[in-house]
Amino acid sequence: MASLKSIKKRIVSVKNTRQITKAMKMVSAAKLRRAQENVVAARPYAKKLGEVLQSLSLNQEGDLHPLLEKRDARKLLLVVVTSDRGLCGGFNSNLCKAGDRYIKENAGSYEQISVMTVGRKGNEFFRSRYSIYRNYANVLAKPNYQTAAVIAQEIIDGFVAGEYDQVELLYNSFRTVMSQDITFQPLLPVVPEGKGVEDETPVEFIYEPSVDELLAEILPKNIEVQIFKSMLESVAGEHGARMTAMDSASKNASEMIGKLTLQYNRARQAAITTELMEIISGSESIKG
Repeated sequence: MASLKSIKKRIVSVKNTRQITKAMKMVSAAKLRRAQENVVAARPYAKKLGEVLQSLSLNQEGDLHPLLEKRDARKLLLVVVTSDRGLCGGFNSNLCKAGDRYIKENAGSYEQISVMTVGRKGNEFFRSRYSIYRNYANVLAKPNYQTAAVIAQEIIDGFVAGEYDQVELLYNSFRTVMSQDITFQPLLPVVPEGKGVEDETPVEFIYEPSVDELLAEILPKNIEVQIFKSMLESVAGEHGARMTAMDSASKNASEMIGKLTLQYNRARQAAITTELMEIISGSESIKG
């Protein structure tokens, strides 16, 4: 049986750990509210931008912009958005494993598959397995639109230059505090929802300026918005996952403290009983 000193030392250690997990839970809970508000605010804008893009390109003939160009998909770029920090349960590992499975399942369909990582955890997972096209680390502590625009511009430049023919975006979509959805989203070439479907009540619009000019502005903007939205979704999901993980860790620590305290009391009782037996035996031997 472990000594009283070692058990007491373990109890103190677990109590210190519980203080840390409780503090981390409170910090994530405070940050989650703001992150959730950002996600809720970004979703309608991203949706409406997609509707405008669909309206512009739905009834137009041909590919009016390079980002709409459909090619033989020989080179794939997978953009993976993870967190920069850990201690958030399976938030990063589940996403990275999903990306790894996707690459292995589609390896025969492409001549080349590259990975762009946004977040340190994704880079740590993929860099020993696949070719990393580019890594953006330490950009998710305070996600901003300027960073998303830089990432989007690099993706667009590579697509236009023919470095890859298809781009897929992988991230955790925030659903609730306790759950996130692993989301694969086609990014390039841009395929507006509903394209190719006959509208029952078609409406003709006269655009000013021309459709070409509008698409030249809206298509890159759409990529920027989708990247920014995925970053916001990931940050909100990260705080929710960390809050849940730290709450579970705090409860486990409390249970462990209870068990160790019981073990300590039993060991202490056994030590006292042993000492009493020794005293009684010594007393009897003196009398004898």
